Amino acid sequence: MARGEQIKALLKSHLEGDDDRFFAVAMQVAAHEAKLGHGKLAEELRAMVDKAKGQIGTVRPVPIGRPRGELANLLEASYPKARLSEMILSDVLAEQIGRVIREQRHAGRIVSYGLLPRRKLLLIGPPGTGKTLTATVLAGELRLPLFQVRLDGLITKFMGETAAKLRQIFDATNRNRGLYFFDEFDAIGSQRGLANDVGEIRRVLNSFLQMIEQDDSHSLVVAATNHPSILDPALFRRFDDVLHYELPDRSQIAALLERRLAGSVAKGLQWNNLADLAQGLSYAEVTRAANEALKDALIHDRGRIRAEDVRSTITEIKSVAERLSAQTE
Repeated sequence: MARGEQIKALLKSHLEGDDDRFFAVAMQVAAHEAKLGHGKLAEELRAMVDKAKGQIGTVRPVPIGRPRGELANLLEASYPKARLSEMILSDVLAEQIGRVIREQRHAGRIVSYGLLPRRKLLLIGPPGTGKTLTATVLAGELRLPLFQVRLDGLITKFMGETAAKLRQIFDATNRNRGLYFFDEFDAIGSQRGLANDVGEIRRVLNSFLQMIEQDDSHSLVVAATNHPSILDPALFRRFDDVLHYELPDRSQIAALLERRLAGSVAKGLQWNNLADLAQGLSYAEVTRAANEALKDALIHDRGRIRAEDVRSTITEIKSVAERLSAQTE
């Protein structure tokens, strides 16, 4: 059963209307029960907390969406409702993401056997391939707040300040269960031996390595990067899983176009032919092409989107992408 101090903390936070604290203590009680071998009870408590977080927003603003004090400059909070079924993924990625969700939903049972559920993830791959959407989906499926780390608030030029702010974020993972998302992670995770590296960045990386290894909270820590080649090798073994993202293949492009435009297109439109033209584009670029075709049809009052409308937007976006790629080579 919950210890006396935990019961008092629950009552105090309830009386003060401090939902952040109430949920955090409730999760501590669940963890304590799991350690005692009461896996089913721990799982039920966690499920109740997650359900309460999902429902509270229908009555009043969700406090977990308002990081307070200095954290307000470090974390941008949201409460996603996205689901895994909304993503178009390879079989491998779908299984990896689904496994994280299943392990989190049965965390109490896993912990009661002395094991740990996956909760520290590294997402790597080209821009627009679904890394940010994955973080959003994980938060939505698990009914957790999504806390996106603001790099502009985290990284400063003053010695020691970035590491101190990083400590605040990891302290928050213990107080408020959620998904903490480090996008563009290479900004703090680059190799310590790079020629243009500076001492402060090395200290920040060392701090991150230490903090993520010591982190034993119930929160998920997810990092994403477009440049895995410059990450320090020591980072990879600090994560429970590394998920690799790639550009969509022909069938995935066709499925994405059909999902976005189904019901709005002319009869006889061949999705595979459009997919052939769009190969080489990212998921985000294909989605943008579909949206542009839809907007153009609305503006010109066309009842149905034609194949040539979609081809035109795909060609335009592909041309821009190719020019940008040539400039960066």
